[in-house]
Amino acid sequence: MPFKIIIGDKDKAWRIETEAESLVGKSVGEKVDGKEIKAEIEGYELEITGGSDMAGFPVSKDVEGLGLKRVLLTRGWGMKDTREGVRLRKTLRGKVISNAVVQINLKVLKHGKKPLAEVFPDQNKPKEVKAEAKAEAAPAA
Repeated sequence: MPFKIIIGDKDKAWRIETEAESLVGKSVGEKVDGKEIKAEIEGYELEITGGSDMAGFPVSKDVEGLGLKRVLLTRGWGMKDTREGVRLRKTLRGKVISNAVVQINLKVLKHGKKPLAEVFPDQNKPKEVKAEAKAEAAPAA
């Protein structure tokens, strides 16, 4: 199953779908070289910041292993109750990336030679530009 990889860079995010098996076994907080994910982003240094699995359970850096665990939380994901002293038990996935994880979030630590805007030219354009590009790509009837 392919991973949906989200690369966060300051105020923009870039999406890739890839079968990068090199990420399996790495954990949240580890650094990854860009060429392990895609050859075009060689020279980039990325850090795994989180993710989620097929059912939507988030990957937590505080939970060891790669399975699901029920954790007692006072703050964080899904804590909408702001009263003091309230704790809820939530299901979280361990920090190790496995084949059950579908989405992986990465943060750019070091930029490579080529900017991400050139690597992914169709992403993060204004809506007017996207609409014009679709109109040009559509065959005339």
